[in-house]
Order: sequence, then C-alpha cells, then structure tokens
Amino acid sequence: MKISDSIFYVGVNDHDIDLFEGQYEVPNGMAYNSYVILDEKIAVFDSVDASKSEEWLDNLKNTLKEKQPDYLIVLHMEPDHSGSIMKFVSAYPNTTIVSSSKAFTMMKNFFGTDFENNRIVVGDGDTLNLGTHSLSFYTAPMVHWPEVMLAYENTEKVLFSADAFGKFGALDADEDWACEARRYYFGIVGKYGMQVQLLLKKLSGVDVKTICPLHGPILTENLGYHLDLYNTWSSYGTESKGVVIAYTSVYGNTKNAVMRLAEILESKGVKVSVTDLARDDMAEAVEDAFRYDRLVLATTTYNGEIFPFMREFINHLVERNFQNKTVGFIENGSWAPVATKIMTSMLEKCKNLKLTQNNVKILSAVSQQNLTEISALAEELM
Repeated sequence: MKISDSIFYVGVNDHDIDLFEGQYEVPNGMAYNSYVILDEKIAVFDSVDASKSEEWLDNLKNTLKEKQPDYLIVLHMEPDHSGSIMKFVSAYPNTTIVSSSKAFTMMKNFFGTDFENNRIVVGDGDTLNLGTHSLSFYTAPMVHWPEVMLAYENTEKVLFSADAFGKFGALDADEDWACEARRYYFGIVGKYGMQVQLLLKKLSGVDVKTICPLHGPILTENLGYHLDLYNTWSSYGTESKGVVIAYTSVYGNTKNAVMRLAEILESKGVKVSVTDLARDDMAEAVEDAFRYDRLVLATTTYNGEIFPFMREFINHLVERNFQNKTVGFIENGSWAPVATKIMTSMLEKCKNLKLTQNNVKILSAVSQQNLTEISALAEELM
C-alpha cells in the first residue's frame, strides 16, 4: 500500500486470531501494521506478530526490491509488533536497530540480545535524518507500555503513533472506526488516561497530516474528530448521553426489573444500552460504561457475594479508572441481600461518582413496591 511517493505500508492482516491478547474477541481479525520510508536512508517501522513473519518479510522484500534497509525503528515491544525482529535481523543483518533504552532492555529479555554493537538509543526530542525526510521522537511511557515511543516525520507530517489511535479489526474489515477503536482503547489503554493526556499535550503543537498506527487504518481525514475522541476518552469525559444497564440474572427476575427500567427510560426519550454480562462481550460492556454518562448495575446476591460476572465487570471498570458518572443499583436476594452494599464498596476507589438515592431491592420476584422503586430510579436518572 502506497501512503505517499516515499512512505509505504508493509503490514499484514491476521484472520486466524480469535482472541487478541488472550481475551478480546476479534471477529474481524487484527492488522499488524508496519511501514517503510524510502530515502537516502531506508527506515522500517516495527515488525509484526511472529505468526505472520514470512508474509511480512515478503511484503518488505517486494517494496524494497534489491535495496537494504538502514534502520529498523522499534516503537513498541509488545510481541504482536516485536515478534518478527529476530527474523528481520537474520534477513537484514546490517540494519541498525533504533529504539528507546527501555525497549532495548526488553529485547534482552525477549531475545537474549540488546544489539549493543548495532543500535541507536533515542529519547524525547532526538532526531534521525534519512535524507529529505527526518524523524523526531516522542516518548510515550505507559501508552500503554513503559518503553513506547512515537515518531514524527517532519517533511510529510506523518505521525507513526505506535498503539495510539489503533483499533481492533483487519484492514479489509468494513466496520465503523469509532466503535472498535473505543473498545480497543478502553480495553487496552483505558487505565492510562493521564499518560495519554500528557502525550496529547506533548503533540499539541505538532502539525499532523497523517496518523500511522500499529493497528487499524491509516488516518488521513477528519483528524480533529479522532483527536477529539482520544481527548474525551483519556480525560474520562462523556462521549454520549445515555444510560447503560449492565445486569446478571439467574432466573429472570432481575432481568424483568431491568427491562422495566429500560422501557420507562426509553419512553422518556433516553438512550438506553442493556447488556447481559453473562452472555454479551465484556469488552463491549466496558466500552459502553465509559462512553455514556449514566450506569445502572443490577445483580443478585450470590454465595454471600455478588454474581461472578458482575464482580468481573466492576473490576474491569475500577482498574481502568472509571469516573465522572452517575451510578444506580438494582439488587435481588431471596434472603440476606447484600449486592448493592458490595457493589458500592467496590466502586469506592472511583473518582467523582454520583450514586443514586432511589435504588431497587428485589426479594426474589419483582413486587408492586419494586415497580414504584423502578419508577423512582428512572426519574432520578432522567
């Protein structure tokens, strides 16, 4: 794929993968992106997952023809990007590896070598001249690993953004960018909002015309839209007004209460997203909880605790710094109900949560009193 007269895409699509990072469903596969700048000096940006090494090297060879790369620039050491480094070095042994100090430490851990005799260590503000093109490097620690860097090509104003602005899905997938970029962001980067904010500030004066991430499509249009979404996500702001109702239900009684609440809210024109935590994609549920401004948690007391899928869901929220939301509760317990107490205690570490006063306590099945409570909760959530 030709990005410009001098910059080329040489990455690969992976349609064999079922779970990314061992947990995220990727029905449309993944893209492992890699790029080449052809100039007086030739630079290759990142390798790909080890499972796609040969395909990547073929793409690289077809682009380079008989030329030899001068630099392999490693922006991120996660194995889906670094897994083919040693095969690259075997194919192009005279190439100099360019990366951060922390990345070279990781290379020693992964490969048994840190390329001490054939490397360039770069950090914030360092530059690399390729001829008519030049690169400026920006460190981006914990976006989302500590060694991460971004590289900015000054002539064509291209930002090689590592995992930032990435998404799930192979490049041949026909799907909405924001949906899968949001699920990717909150699943993988969401904990590190402060670090993403620092990076956005660092890049605020940089004139970017093209963003080349390590996953997902190359971004060339409406960059303000993508940057604004990243700013909203990383500042834990509200992207959309609406109520997410996340529930578990053993025999259907808690679900009945949830559906009644959703019906009332929707009749008032409120956007509602209902998710069954035992059956639906957990990453989608997490994504929606961060996207919308209101959340209702509905579950049963279970073994003196809460239902396992609800506990998992709340853990996902807390470890990703869930904040700035209104949260309501529906609990069900045939005897000794404690679900609301446990859920609220789990959320104590979260910042700036407004907990509703009108919550619902079901004793086995939805009663007339519960219907009144549901109406009151709906009114408070308006």
